[in-house]
Amino acid sequence: MIIEKQLSYNIVANNENTIQDIVFKIHSKSINSMHIVHRATIQQLTEKRYGNACTKTRSQVKGGGRKPWKQKGTGKARAGSTRSPLWKGGGVIFGPKTKKYTQKINKKEKHLALRIVLVNKFKNTTVIDNFIEDLSKPSTQTIVKQVMQLGLEIKNKNRIAIIVDKKARNLYLSVRNLKNINLIAADQLNILSLLEADQLVVTKNGLNQIAKLYGFIR
Repeated sequence: MIIEKQLSYNIVANNENTIQDIVFKIHSKSINSMHIVHRATIQQLTEKRYGNACTKTRSQVKGGGRKPWKQKGTGKARAGSTRSPLWKGGGVIFGPKTKKYTQKINKKEKHLALRIVLVNKFKNTTVIDNFIEDLSKPSTQTIVKQVMQLGLEIKNKNRIAIIVDKKARNLYLSVRNLKNINLIAADQLNILSLLEADQLVVTKNGLNQIAKLYGFIR
């Protein structure tokens, strides 16, 4: 069974509030169920892993081509190469190799997880008409003032995700050194960024793009 959940966002623009309705098309059993969100989170965390650990086998370690000593008559244990795994500086037996970590998740499941999180963060979402995307030059101070005008605090550990339709260069440069503010383009929306954020700030164009990309109904 599929139900439609309607949410009305107040859009802040020049001290005037307008209302925009977006209908979320969600399976009725999925609204309070987090297993889809869990699957999407595990998938993203898995693909973030770096499989860079790599060791060399005895055939890849430099040197060791000559037999260290003759087979018999020395009283020592027999040895055929200085690069044996038994020797210091030798190869590694069954060591790690570079690999790519992947986990499959269906596109519809991923979009459903994003919709569930957005519905659950509705009370902590602020929609604005425009988030100073026309900066003439990078200015972190301007960003801080804009965020504080929205009634959000930056100094504490409160994490803020700003979602725009497109990342402007000067806006990105202004935000990148603010540790608890994350700038996200609507087409790069991901489950981890939404879960880590305590507050969401979404531009009107960003909200429209989210509705278009992730299966919402307008």
